[in-house]
Amino acid sequence: MKRFDGLEQHDPKKPSTTETGAVRESDADSLSVGPDGPLLLHDVALVEKLARFDRERIPERSPHAKGAGAFGELTITHDVSKYTKAKLFQPGAKTPMLARFSTVAGEQGSPDTWRDVRGFALKFYTEDGNFDLVGNNTPIFFVRDPMKFPDFIHSQKRTPDSGLRSNNMQWDFWSLSPESAHQVAYLMGDRGIPKTYRNMNGYGSHTYMWVNEQGERYWVKYHFLTEQGVEGLTNEEAEKLAGTDPDFHRQDLFDAIARGDYPTWRFEVQIMPYEEAKTYRFNPFDLTKTWSQKDYPRIPVGHFTLNQNPVNYYAQIEQAAFSPSNMVPGTGVSPDKMLLGRVFSYPDAQRNRLGTNFNQLPVNRPIVNTNSYDKEGAMQFFHSGDAPVYAPNSYERAFQDEQGPVDNGWEADGELVRAAYSLHEEDDDWGQAHDLVRNVMDEAARARLVDTVSGMLLDGVDDHVARQAIDYWKHIDTETGEKIEAKYTQNK
Repeated sequence: MKRFDGLEQHDPKKPSTTETGAVRESDADSLSVGPDGPLLLHDVALVEKLARFDRERIPERSPHAKGAGAFGELTITHDVSKYTKAKLFQPGAKTPMLARFSTVAGEQGSPDTWRDVRGFALKFYTEDGNFDLVGNNTPIFFVRDPMKFPDFIHSQKRTPDSGLRSNNMQWDFWSLSPESAHQVAYLMGDRGIPKTYRNMNGYGSHTYMWVNEQGERYWVKYHFLTEQGVEGLTNEEAEKLAGTDPDFHRQDLFDAIARGDYPTWRFEVQIMPYEEAKTYRFNPFDLTKTWSQKDYPRIPVGHFTLNQNPVNYYAQIEQAAFSPSNMVPGTGVSPDKMLLGRVFSYPDAQRNRLGTNFNQLPVNRPIVNTNSYDKEGAMQFFHSGDAPVYAPNSYERAFQDEQGPVDNGWEADGELVRAAYSLHEEDDDWGQAHDLVRNVMDEAARARLVDTVSGMLLDGVDDHVARQAIDYWKHIDTETGEKIEAKYTQNK
């Protein structure tokens, strides 16, 4: 069983030492000239302790800074081998894993209960290397092109003048970005503030690829459905918890696992045959869209259960690094532009946050040995000795030289352009958002949505931006937009 705690060399009975192993003379008293005199620079233990303390904080994630996590196991109970050869998805397979849940916009010290999308990141330690699924608790997202992602995150963070969060900034970006309508409608609804991390679903959100042993390709969407039931907080409940228990979600997850109430999620997928993507009525790679379950029903695969808390939050959760670039044979990415941007951006963010060799940390290190020609960089611990550091080489260090088509690729041609996706038959920015508001939400849920949106527009939003947002909502659903407008005008 993989150890995630980094405690293999730790002896709690050994006297405390410096970082180089020398026994410390004291953990309580600095070296001084007499009991009341000045301190001394050559007090190595003090200098090391203070200098080390000054560097304890690494840059927080941006976004997804505030979160919680736990370890567990993925169990496959159904046969999906006709779609993928990935070993971790074969019948009966059991794979150790790590899950991290988070808010998106808030910083480390922000409340858990702000209205925000929740991150849903999973790392599976497989015999073919680490496989990561880095998704959210929503099946869609605000934008469909990675060029807009930094702007979206900036709009959710803080203004340059006051350093405060701004409803005006959020609604200005959303109302000028109609592709955000589906996600915003979801966020403003009853699932916009999960009751706990245990009471929310998770989604890969993007479209990915599966490949079977015969080389046949399929498009896949991942769904993780909570067995604890989907529940949300009201605005009033969330606001109260933000003031009285800002770490409510982190505390709940830790306490549930500590008392043996292990949370479980069902694992299901939607499968689209490769060729059908070309003519599906919506662009199946557009992150702002879902696939209809009438067209592609969910297929059971298995479940995962979280049953082990971290023993050191910083080492095991804060230093955990997730990226959709971590794939294994039988899996792949798709032409989803947001996904292709994340494949680069996520590991690059971890190089900045944790350092060049972040994959050598125990929580990120795979359970299989590696043979990488990457070398050196800050904090390299594992190395290849005096083996050749280049490929090809004639000294018996293995290297790969496969050529030809890859099994998890796709065909593409055309000029190099900067352009939006080609529209499919039923593609638009408003239709799925309208269905969510009008056909999924009931009248009571729509009334709560009207209260939520109008309340935000009345809280620091410039009038012209509020009018943009009202027009945005009228495009989503005319009646709902008119009710938001009436409530805004009445209380302005």
